[in-house]
Amino acid sequence: MKKNLNKNSLIRYSRQIILKNIGTIGQKKILNSKVLIVGAGGLGCPVADLLARSGVGEIGIIDYDKVSLSNIHRQTLYTTNDVNKYKVNVVKKRLNLINKDIKINTYNKKANEKNLNNIIKNYNLIVDGSDNFKTKFLLNKFSLKLKKILIVGAISKFDGHIFTFDFNSRKSPCLKCFYQSEPSDDILNCETEGILGSTANIVGALQVNEILKKILNIGRDLKSNILILDLLNLNFRKVLFKKRKNCIC
Repeated sequence: MKKNLNKNSLIRYSRQIILKNIGTIGQKKILNSKVLIVGAGGLGCPVADLLARSGVGEIGIIDYDKVSLSNIHRQTLYTTNDVNKYKVNVVKKRLNLINKDIKINTYNKKANEKNLNNIIKNYNLIVDGSDNFKTKFLLNKFSLKLKKILIVGAISKFDGHIFTFDFNSRKSPCLKCFYQSEPSDDILNCETEGILGSTANIVGALQVNEILKKILNIGRDLKSNILILDLLNLNFRKVLFKKRKNCIC
């Protein structure tokens, strides 16, 4: 059943609704969208926070980890009091405080070959906030199979990468068109490589920007491009890549 805006919703989202590209029709699209976030860490926290504030009607979160003290400098939904608690439980509680009118589904499990198909099929858009390439490629596989929109993020040190794949289109390349072989997870390892907290939050916010544009069908997205951010030197560039012959997509 489609959700409608009530008086409180009109006040809550008034600063979005006033935008000529959104209006009440656009806000209803946001309210009736379903977004799955895979990973409740440095990317997943700002993504979940901003999606809840924007009014996305149903948000799913997959993560099997517990909060550690070293998470808190960049994972903005957690406090010191949350250490050793399961991340998905803490996130659900925080999002309910931010916006009690939206539905939050939590999956306290590791995303894998056995469970992703049944979870992903219930959502319109999939957000990758994972910290390993095995999960990223699994999300690519099942999002392609189920013809979903997939927003991929990666962070390390002062750097970030963002992809947008719309698998409703046969022309869309996929993650394997860019990474023809699976890179080492060492480059995404915050424990060994380090990460500036603001880097994670900037990249997560840009992922949300892509999500909302896709929901609203406005502006230009990253279709067939990767956005590369060097936040240490403030260099931002888009790199075009094409669908590769003989790729799974």
